[in-house]
Amino acid sequence: MTIRTAGVELGGTKTIVVRAEGASIIEQRTLPTTTPAETLGAAERILHKWNAAAPFAALGIAAFGPIDLARGVMLDTPKPHWQGVPVVDRLASGLACPTALDTDVNGAAMAELRWGAGATEGFRSLCYITIGTGVGGGLVVDGRPVHGVMHPEIGHIRVRRAADDRFAGICPFHGDCLEGLVSGPALAARFATPGTDIPADHPGWAAVAAELADAIATLFLVTSVDAVLIGGGVGMARAHLFPMVRQRVLASLGGYLPFLTPETADRRIAAPVLGARAGPLGAIALALSAL
Repeated sequence: MTIRTAGVELGGTKTIVVRAEGASIIEQRTLPTTTPAETLGAAERILHKWNAAAPFAALGIAAFGPIDLARGVMLDTPKPHWQGVPVVDRLASGLACPTALDTDVNGAAMAELRWGAGATEGFRSLCYITIGTGVGGGLVVDGRPVHGVMHPEIGHIRVRRAADDRFAGICPFHGDCLEGLVSGPALAARFATPGTDIPADHPGWAAVAAELADAIATLFLVTSVDAVLIGGGVGMARAHLFPMVRQRVLASLGGYLPFLTPETADRRIAAPVLGARAGPLGAIALALSAL
């Protein structure tokens, strides 16, 4: 029997509401992420309309963070108006089905492990980094997302700065953490031009690649995952960054990790196999995990 589920990928810029049968998305709606009342209200109406027509077995919510996963409530986020918002209560209210919540990046990593890089490459563990409005990172090992007191906050780790980089960073909490250096708004501030207008041959990309590579090298050393996938609006739109990042990761590690070599780097530092579908399918992966 085909399992019917629904999912919400709540991103910093856009929100995607989907319903699926098994791993196949059969309907998708995209909304701008504005205020909680507007965005969650619209998503809630879509879910209730779909559920009335054909009830789902489970709901998955893959949200930007930081978020209190136990209570389903947004924490002190840089996105205005969202602090303290009860995301799960708003979206799951009135739906008689189990609900699973995790970060959008943990959800995307789960989808990749289940239907993407895990299926094509045989990987059992993944780190998924998304570079867009912010920078987030999810970790999944043996099909289970990694949690501690809360979820990983990879976007806010500090990295070694490129020697000639004087950009101060834009994170309101940490200045030049990874998010403050390489997110979409950070790139626009760093290059003094919208991200889509920055040419691929701009010399400033060298510093961006070096700082992103430092974070990725650290992740391989700390987590020993099979691969680090880089998605998001910036990550997938800037293919020229991948060779630069791979080269710098390999140089940084100096051959220390036997599984990460010039011959394997293309597989282990890569774009998501699912592409832009990793996010919405992440919400569906979470829904299935709720069952």
